[in-house]
Amino acid sequence: MGAAPKSIIAKQLQAIVSACKPGWHVLRTHGPSGIQFWFIALLIGIAGGFAAVVFRTGITFLQQTLYGTDDVRLIHSFAETLPWYVILVIPILGGLAVGLILNRFTSDGKVRSVAEVIEGAAIKDGRVETKEGLASAAASLITLGTGGSTGREGPVVHLAAVISTWVSNKLAVDGITGRDLLGCAVAAAVSASFNAPIAGALFALEVVLRHFAVHAFAPIVIASVAGTVINRLAFGDITEFSLGEASVLAFYVELPAFLILGLLSGCVAVLMMRAIFWADDLGSYFQRRIGLPRVLRPAVAGALLGGLAIFYPHIIGVGYETTSAALTGSLMLHEVVVFCVLKVAAVAITMAGRMGGGVFSPSLMVGALLGLGFGLVATAIAPNISGSETLYALAGMGAVAAAVLGAPISTTLIVFELTGDWQTGLAVMVAVSMSTALASRLVDRSFFLTQLERRNIHLAAGPQAYLLSMFRVANVMRTPDDPRAAPDEMLWEAIEGGHTIDRNATLETAMPIFEATNRQFLAVVTLGEEGVAPQIDGALFQVDALRAYNRALAATAAEEHS
Repeated sequence: MGAAPKSIIAKQLQAIVSACKPGWHVLRTHGPSGIQFWFIALLIGIAGGFAAVVFRTGITFLQQTLYGTDDVRLIHSFAETLPWYVILVIPILGGLAVGLILNRFTSDGKVRSVAEVIEGAAIKDGRVETKEGLASAAASLITLGTGGSTGREGPVVHLAAVISTWVSNKLAVDGITGRDLLGCAVAAAVSASFNAPIAGALFALEVVLRHFAVHAFAPIVIASVAGTVINRLAFGDITEFSLGEASVLAFYVELPAFLILGLLSGCVAVLMMRAIFWADDLGSYFQRRIGLPRVLRPAVAGALLGGLAIFYPHIIGVGYETTSAALTGSLMLHEVVVFCVLKVAAVAITMAGRMGGGVFSPSLMVGALLGLGFGLVATAIAPNISGSETLYALAGMGAVAAAVLGAPISTTLIVFELTGDWQTGLAVMVAVSMSTALASRLVDRSFFLTQLERRNIHLAAGPQAYLLSMFRVANVMRTPDDPRAAPDEMLWEAIEGGHTIDRNATLETAMPIFEATNRQFLAVVTLGEEGVAPQIDGALFQVDALRAYNRALAATAAEEHS
C-alpha cells in the first residue's frame, strides 16, 4: 500500500520537472537579453521621469519669473493683482519666441505631441522626430510658462518618446522592440506627470501602443514605477488635487444622473475637440487671406489670449487652481458656466495659434467645471436623495477627459490617483463609459486619432486600415529582370489602358484599383515630359500586394498577442 502513493508522488514530480524544462530553456537562452531589456526599460523610465520633472520645473520657473508669483498653483488669483498690460504682453512675447523656434526647427511650423507618438508606434517602428520633438518641447514649455491655455502632459509624452527614439536608433532595434521602448518612455512620462504609476502604464498600452500584449507589460510597468519614483523624490508623495469633503453616493440611487452626466460630458468633449479643429482651420484661412508670416501666428494667438486673460485670468496655464476649486465646490453656477466656455475658447485659440501644449489638463478642467455645474443643478432638484455636488465634478472630470483621449481605462485610473478618492469608482466609471461610447461615434475615436485622420493617416480603424500605407509599390513590384516579370507586350497594353501606378505610391492607392479593375497586375511607370513615352519600372501584381498585406497583418496579430 505504501508503494502506490510514492509512485503517484514520483509521477507528479516528474510531470513538474517536465513542465519546467521549457521554462528553464527560455530562461537560460533568452533570460539575459530579457533582463538586459528590463534594465534598459528602467533607464528609460528614469530618463522619462526626469524629463517630466524638468519640464514641470521649467514651467514653474518661467511663471514665477514673468508673473512674479511665489506659488504657481495660485497664479490665477495672483494675476488679478497685476497691471493689465503685463497680462497682455507676456503671452505675446511667448508667442513670438514660439514662432521663432518652430519656424527654425520644423518644416511646417507645428508642434509635435501625442498624435505623433501614436503615429510613430503604429507605422514608424516606435520612432518619432527628434529635432522637431526637442523644438516642440521648448515651444510648449514657453507656451505654458507665458500664459498659454493648454496642458503639460502631451509635450512631456513626446519628449519622452524622443528619448526612446534615440535609444532605439543607437541600439538599432526592430519595430517590436522600438514600440516597447516607446511605451516605456510614455508610461514613465505620464506617471511622473500625474504621480500615477498604474494609469501611466495603462495609458501607454491603451492610447499609444493600442494593445495589451503580455511581452510589453513588464518593462512598461518597470518604467512607469521608475517615473513615479522620480516624481515623488522631486515633489513628494502627494495627490495633485484635494477634495473638500468625502464623496458619498447616496444609496446608489443617483446612478441614472451619472448616466446623463456621461452623455452630456461626451457632447461637451466633442464640442471641445471640434472647436479646436474649427479654430485651426479658421486660423489657417485667415493666415492665407492676409498673408500673415508663419512665424507670427503664435504671437497673434498670444495677443488674443492676453486680451482674454485681462478679464478672466483663470485661462492662464494648466488651470489646476480652477480645477481644484471645482472639485471642492468653491464656485457658483454662473462662474462654472463662464469658466467652462472661456476655457474651451482659450484652448482652441492656443492650439490654433500653434503655440504648443496638450489637451489633457484642459479637458480635466472643463470636465470638473461641467460636472460641478451639473451637480449643482441635480442636487438642487432632488436634495433628499443627492450626495455631494463635488462627486459630480469628479465624475465629469474623468468623463470629459476620457472622451477626449479615447482612453476610458487609464483616464479613470488617473482621476483616482490624482485625487486619492477610490470610494466613488462606480459613479466615475458609469460617466466615463457613457461619454466615451458617445464621443467615439462622433469623432474618430479620440482627439489624437482625429488629428491624424485630418492628415490622411488612418489609424482609428485599426491595422487593417493603415498597414497598406506602409508598403511602397517600389518595394513590392516585380522588376523587368525578375523571372516572374510581366511580358513587355502586356505591360504596354496596361499602359495604353491607363492601368498604371507610380513606383512611389503605396498599396493604399493600389488596392482600390485592383478591386475596381480586377486586373492581375498594374504597370509601374515613371512619367516623363509631355510627348515622351513613360519609363517602365516593373509590374505590381495583385497576388504580391495581398501577400505583403497578409504578412503584415499576421506580424501585427502576433505582436499584439505575444
